[in-house]
Amino acid sequence: MMTQPLILAVVGHTNVGKTSLLRTLTRDVGFGEVSHRASTTRHVEGVRLSVDGEALIELYDTPGLEDAIALRDYLEQLDRPGERLDGPARLERFFETVEARNRFEQEAKVLRQLRVSDAGLYVIDAREPVLAKYKDELAVLASCGRPLLPVLNFVASPSHREEEWRAALARLGLHALVRFDSVAPPEDGERRLYESLALLIEPARPRLERLIADHEAQAVARQHSAALLIADLLIDGAACRHVVPPEDEAVKAATQRLRDALRQREQRCVEELLKLYGFRPGDARAADLPLLDGRWGDDLFNPETLRLLGIRLGGGVAAGAAAGAGIDLLAGGLMLGAATALGALAGGLLQTGGHYGQRLLSKLRGQRELTVDDAVLRLLALRQRQLLKALNARGHAAIKTIEVDTPQDQRWREGKLPPALNHARAHPEWSSLNGSHKLRDSARREHVEALAERLLEETE
Repeated sequence: MMTQPLILAVVGHTNVGKTSLLRTLTRDVGFGEVSHRASTTRHVEGVRLSVDGEALIELYDTPGLEDAIALRDYLEQLDRPGERLDGPARLERFFETVEARNRFEQEAKVLRQLRVSDAGLYVIDAREPVLAKYKDELAVLASCGRPLLPVLNFVASPSHREEEWRAALARLGLHALVRFDSVAPPEDGERRLYESLALLIEPARPRLERLIADHEAQAVARQHSAALLIADLLIDGAACRHVVPPEDEAVKAATQRLRDALRQREQRCVEELLKLYGFRPGDARAADLPLLDGRWGDDLFNPETLRLLGIRLGGGVAAGAAAGAGIDLLAGGLMLGAATALGALAGGLLQTGGHYGQRLLSKLRGQRELTVDDAVLRLLALRQRQLLKALNARGHAAIKTIEVDTPQDQRWREGKLPPALNHARAHPEWSSLNGSHKLRDSARREHVEALAERLLEETE
């Protein structure tokens, strides 16, 4: 059975981060208008949070309260001789006054919305001192007769005054509160906020628990999708292979093209991660990759390539020649040795190795193959992991651009590369950076998924 959504009014002083909080809760960087100027929000604006098409919460952004001291004095003057109106009755009389449409028009919008809501989230800039105007705001809001949950914003700032606010709120009878920095929200921030609301509004608990479960499931799904995006980038880089003439100028130009292509591919991954997490394309910027010197195509002689060629490392003229070629290539040469070995390799590989045999003959003719160095693959992995960590900790009200530079994370810096990347070295058809590619190859998919699983394990 469909239930009515829980209606929440987001209230507070001007410029304390009400719209910022809503952007983070809705994961919508375009909600409302976030600014450092005071009184940015002038009207009530709403948004729904739904699960499986059912609206569970309606959140309403309201204008900032600007003159609560004067409003409180005015409200106290509305009682007629001998009357002792309660808060809601006094507000109903206030709404009928001329002042509610003129001097206190903005405050009246806030109070009307809170009166028709199930509860209010009172947003506090925890960096501000506890001033008299905030106490009067709380007194005026309390007259609506609705539960209020104070939300301490900007508590990640070193200049916050959390303890002062906790003490002041306790003196006003508000003992339940939640810390939720809209720029750098805590990992369990949403859960804590909704659990606190469930304590204040017990009938809403099932809806709030359902919302919590859905948000946490979405977080797991985002992590998995992010790992697949990063793994796909790394497989693209590992399998990348450019054949170039041996002349220095040609190698230099090809190296620059390889560098540009990989840089663009990394940027595409960055933008896909931003989109996945609900951010804009310009919210992160990757620093330039270090100069790629490329590397000789010694991948022809890694175990996976040799297996594809039908060559066993245990013995035989082909195996011996291939091993020798690998050594020479690493040393910068292309001497395969005896003519008999050359004949055995060229003839046998052309018949059984397909394009691998052609590649080997290209080497014998003096052509070079540029691939992405292991160190650059490590850097790509580290930078995307760094970006992913930043996105997980970033609120949708954040304005500062994420700089994806050389990270300090020690993982991936040492040791062997994951088997999936070494395997990809032997499969140039797996890279979108090559002219002819097979990105839907089932084996490629399996290695992308295996690499993604490793990335996920490293984040736990």
